[in-house]
Amino acid sequence: MQQFRYIRAHNVEHAATLLLQHDGRARILAGGTDLIVALRERRLETELVIDIKGIPEVSELSFDPVEGLRIGSSVPCHRIYNDATIVAKYPGLIDAASLIGGIQIQGRASLGGNLCNASPAADSIPALIVHGAICDIALPQTRRRVPVEAFCTAPGKTVLERGEFLASLHLPPPPPGFGAAYLRFIPRNEMDIAVVGVGASVQLDESRQRITAARIALGAVAPTPLFVQEAGDALIGAEPGDEAFARAAAIAQAAARPISDMRGTAEHRRHLVGVLTRRALAIAVERARK
Repeated sequence: MQQFRYIRAHNVEHAATLLLQHDGRARILAGGTDLIVALRERRLETELVIDIKGIPEVSELSFDPVEGLRIGSSVPCHRIYNDATIVAKYPGLIDAASLIGGIQIQGRASLGGNLCNASPAADSIPALIVHGAICDIALPQTRRRVPVEAFCTAPGKTVLERGEFLASLHLPPPPPGFGAAYLRFIPRNEMDIAVVGVGASVQLDESRQRITAARIALGAVAPTPLFVQEAGDALIGAEPGDEAFARAAAIAQAAARPISDMRGTAEHRRHLVGVLTRRALAIAVERARK
């Protein structure tokens, strides 16, 4: 492994200042499950690794009925899916958090790190999109907020600028009649990368017979995870069912821009978008009615 300096940041401002001072030659360590491997294999180079795990703010996991869910960027996946409140209120997020790597990886890997890696096939991002997550980005002296669907700009690239890092994620409180789900297709086992991933959320009216809002997001079918707003909008006012789901699935398929590679052809991926969108919507509606 290459040589680098290691500093344990005292607080958010300290970490952002160190990033700014090193001007692209420093890396944030949250879970480290990807960073350490990349440094060891020399796919990344850095002069400084800034450990943020000891900062209380980025390790916070809390829910408030009014403010919603706050997930610090270094919170490991196992804390999320072992929290009964999050399991009950954010089911699509649980679907994704339980799929990132294996059990050992989930003991360290964070949703914040998964997002910042900006992989087109990341499991967490479609789920965060359909739950309406907002990114809280820290700078040395201030903060800015970005919707999660706008965070990734290209494979491995994000909106983070010089001296910035992701401090936390904020998800609004789900109202009654809300449901969400995330599904992925993989060819071999639970440790594999998604060939296609689909997240879906729905908001039902008081009678639970009409959709009043919906969000659909795709993974592994474009250079970045896709928020397909048109697919969700097509469901507004519709009765949940095969006809409405097929209409939204067709729009999602049209929005996908898949490639062919060793894990699947573009044609196969586009077909899977339709299948998984219909299935994810059906699960989201079932959860909303419960």
